[in-house]
Amino acid sequence: MSDREPREMHSATCSDCGNECQVPFKPDPSRPVYCRDCWSKRRRANSFRY
Repeated sequence: MSDREPREMHSATCSDCGNECQVPFKPDPSRPVYCRDCWSKRRRANSFRY
């Protein structure tokens, strides 16, 4: 069992699709935030770099 406390979640708007999402960090307005789906898509797209 874990003694960790649940993370505090923060509301954010996805920079790609515009949907509301919850993230485990306080969003920085100067940096993009992505929902789980968009983050996964971006990660897969970037995994083919040489």
